[in-house]
Amino acid sequence: MTVRDIIIAPDPRLKVRSAPVTEIDDSLRGLTEDMLETMYAAPGIGLAAPQIGIHRRIVVIDAAKDEQAPREPLRLINPHVLWNSDERAVAEEGCLSVPGHYADVERPKAVRVKYLDIEGAGREIEAEGLLARCLLHEIDHLDGILFLDHLSALKRNMILRKMRKGRRDDRPGERRSA
Repeated sequence: MTVRDIIIAPDPRLKVRSAPVTEIDDSLRGLTEDMLETMYAAPGIGLAAPQIGIHRRIVVIDAAKDEQAPREPLRLINPHVLWNSDERAVAEEGCLSVPGHYADVERPKAVRVKYLDIEGAGREIEAEGLLARCLLHEIDHLDGILFLDHLSALKRNMILRKMRKGRRDDRPGERRSA
């Protein structure tokens, strides 16, 4: 297993819609293992393939609340939302592609998602709370949507400006403008 580099916003590759997976084989299974390893190392609770530069509809999630509990990874191929609850909830979200920045995002409280498992079998999962939020967040990535896109333009631009400034500040020897 390999820990892959995570693409950081505002990289335009994060805005590309991912293509469906047409074949589930050993290379795809290996990719999901790399994605899980990358997610755990980050650390995070979800990772979509576009975040590592692969524009295919693949998501891994492990939203187990207790870090001491056994891992419960989900590998979702071609996930899509079948149903969202009318009831909504606001909670703080972060993203491995937007490190160090968090914001309140309103999403449906519950969701039902259809996907293929790692063996190619059709599955459905119904979730609420953190897992529902994580499923929606990661499926958004497959459509080129970041959690920042759910924020007001003012809040989104403020975070992106801070991220760009942070990148400039991290470059040694680069001249800074006043």
